[in-house]
Amino acid sequence: MTDTTLTATVIAVAADGTHRFSKEPRPVIQLLAGLGVEGDAHAGVTVKHRSRVRADPTQPNLRQLHLIHAELFDEVARQGFTVHPADLGENVTTRGLDVLALPRGTRLHLGPEAVVEVTGLRNPCAQIDAFMPGLLREVVGTDDRGEPVFRAGIMAVVLTGGEVRPGDDIRVELPPQPHEALKRV
Repeated sequence: MTDTTLTATVIAVAADGTHRFSKEPRPVIQLLAGLGVEGDAHAGVTVKHRSRVRADPTQPNLRQLHLIHAELFDEVARQGFTVHPADLGENVTTRGLDVLALPRGTRLHLGPEAVVEVTGLRNPCAQIDAFMPGLLREVVGTDDRGEPVFRAGIMAVVLTGGEVRPGDDIRVELPPQPHEALKRV
């Protein structure tokens, strides 16, 4: 099923060839099928996140692309935190899309060619507080049952490559029912 009524936009793109917390904003990024963002430290078939490489370097890379919703920046700004696109290490910053509500397996069509498949939630870590003290508690909330709610974006794999730039439309293609809620990857 495709949701053609949704109006969502890419507002920023970023990449960084080294393992740093924040990424460098760019005018365009090139997505590579099965790998991720060309020139990004997290691109590859197998996992590139340093702690996961130490645990098992043969794990498939379910974190080829990090997307975050700009609405989160608006929320944390009301709490006194100034966060800009690429600050939290995301490759694609969106507006108009509740990325956290998407089910696993959702396909996002980014711009005219690229297609990515949502694999799960970003696992927020202590580096967020190292970047800006107190921010971690703002991006990890709790639900009515006291369970943690991870709000620092989602992860995806690249199915079809292509250029992605600010201003590109995002089209959402939901997977077949039943939908599976996102978990940390």
